[in-house]
Amino acid sequence: MKRVNVYIDGFNLYHAIDELKAPHLKWLDLTALSRSLLRKDENLGTVYYFSAFATWLPAAYARHRVYVAALKHQGVEAVMGHFKSKPRSCSVCGAKWTAHEEKETDVHIAVRLVADALRDEFDRAIVISADSDLAPSIRIAKQYKPSKEIMVVAPPKRFASARDLAPRLELTKGRLEKCLLPTAFFDTQGNLLLDDKGKPLIERPVTYTPPATTP
Repeated sequence: MKRVNVYIDGFNLYHAIDELKAPHLKWLDLTALSRSLLRKDENLGTVYYFSAFATWLPAAYARHRVYVAALKHQGVEAVMGHFKSKPRSCSVCGAKWTAHEEKETDVHIAVRLVADALRDEFDRAIVISADSDLAPSIRIAKQYKPSKEIMVVAPPKRFASARDLAPRLELTKGRLEKCLLPTAFFDTQGNLLLDDKGKPLIERPVTYTPPATTP
């Protein structure tokens, strides 16, 4: 069986899902999504999730921490970058504000992809992103390890913007709908995972509740 590693650009995927106006799809099971992309002769290796916490946004930060905890419970390896604060101002009105620029995510993906190729960690790699900055790392990995297959999968409605990466597939809303995380999580004995206060340790945020379906 061939080994497959999956490298997921968290923010690229998140913003694509956000544009679908379906918040419940953000509670996405990346392991299930990765398995849905496997061929019959393949086994899933490591699923990497690359992102960063927006610590200046309390509600979003809290939801993101819960999501990362859920992914880790599913066996996903989260590689977190950071945001850098930058002062901004308007030359016309004189207004000033602080902008935040995400750093390191694309570098983390590039370095991990090339390193894993050189170390023979996979037979096929799946990169989920539309960020053209990843094109050089994909070319380098292929140049030094031509036997390795690297397949780019574009986030929803990002196929055109991923053209420089030569995507083979675009994720659809229907595929995402089939790959959602459970409401809460249980241990190997079937017991609900609780914190020291008796509350669910990992629980789907209310804002990610799927819409009600009519019978």
